[in-house]
Amino acid sequence: MNTQELIKIEDDYFINTFTRQPVVLDHGEGVKVTDIDGNEYLDMFAGIAVNALGHNHPKLVKAIQEQAEKLIHISSIYYNEPALIYAKKLIEMTSFDRIFYANSGAEANEGAIKLAVKYTGKSEVISTVESFHGRTVVTLAATGHEHYHEPFKAILPKGFINVPYNDIEAIKEAITENTAAIIVEPIQGEGGINIPDMEYLKEIEKICHEKGIVFIVDEVQTGFGRCGTLFAHELFDVKPDIMTMAKGIGGGVPMGGILATEKVASAFVPGDHGTTFGGGPLVCAAANAVLDTIVDENILDNVNEVGDYFISELKKLDKDVIAEVRGKGLMVGLELTKPGAEYVDKLREAGFLINCTADKVLRFVPPLIITKEEVDEFVKALDEIL
Repeated sequence: MNTQELIKIEDDYFINTFTRQPVVLDHGEGVKVTDIDGNEYLDMFAGIAVNALGHNHPKLVKAIQEQAEKLIHISSIYYNEPALIYAKKLIEMTSFDRIFYANSGAEANEGAIKLAVKYTGKSEVISTVESFHGRTVVTLAATGHEHYHEPFKAILPKGFINVPYNDIEAIKEAITENTAAIIVEPIQGEGGINIPDMEYLKEIEKICHEKGIVFIVDEVQTGFGRCGTLFAHELFDVKPDIMTMAKGIGGGVPMGGILATEKVASAFVPGDHGTTFGGGPLVCAAANAVLDTIVDENILDNVNEVGDYFISELKKLDKDVIAEVRGKGLMVGLELTKPGAEYVDKLREAGFLINCTADKVLRFVPPLIITKEEVDEFVKALDEIL
């Protein structure tokens, strides 16, 4: 079947919730992907910051193949070795004590909010404007985008307060005696690659400790090396009570998780939370391969070196249409003075996959293995199109 025939299947049978690019991708290698018509693209989007090791990475593929030949799923009723090994490995690399496996970022954030409410016995949660925490009913309420709220206001739970990002005074004013948690992205992704002041997260941490509020960092997009450290909150020298993760954790397989301190994690007892698929042997085998590769191959060094180079090259572009370049590591945004959708289309036609968020911000979150040469290839095309 050709591209148009395949796209028509979606038009005829899918529930319409996505506006997709008119491309049917077939296979990939490294930072490049190829569609069914043989057109090749440099992937600067990585499945929304998911494909940390790019496409067809040999270590990741081998781990998935070998595990698939043994066990794919066994449920949460039984132990499995990949999940246990991964938990020990990740906990020992972070400041947390306990882990819960989920299937996505939204599930991780929902579980984190439940844990905070159970631990404190309170019911209000503070989040920030332009944040994105998921599309379940609870995480949608936490997400600070009014246009996402509007169609579902009748069923959104009460107790969620959205305040401006990077505004510590707004957080102080929003706190009540019923505040259970503050949830924040260390760097906002969907909101347009927004980076807070260095003291912002430290102030939140201090307030939470003083008032017995649970401090949650949402590292779904910023985690697993995306911003140059294993997790972005490390850049700000804070130790949250709970951290959520997903996207890059499995290098492409659906996986998420919650990390928490012993004190907060102890609030959950059997029956309080659960999952059918979370922490299955296949996804945990993949997660082990991703984490091992990030560490063994010094991927963070590449993220910092190429990320700094990428940002510096973007800042050399002298165009009236560019308002600002901002980012950390390989989480980069180019804010325009006009809507960016047309540039997404033009770059795709030129062989580059990106997306536009917050209407005017071209978002670049390529695989963490991208090279300076590939950055040069992209920046040259971007320069010409702008």
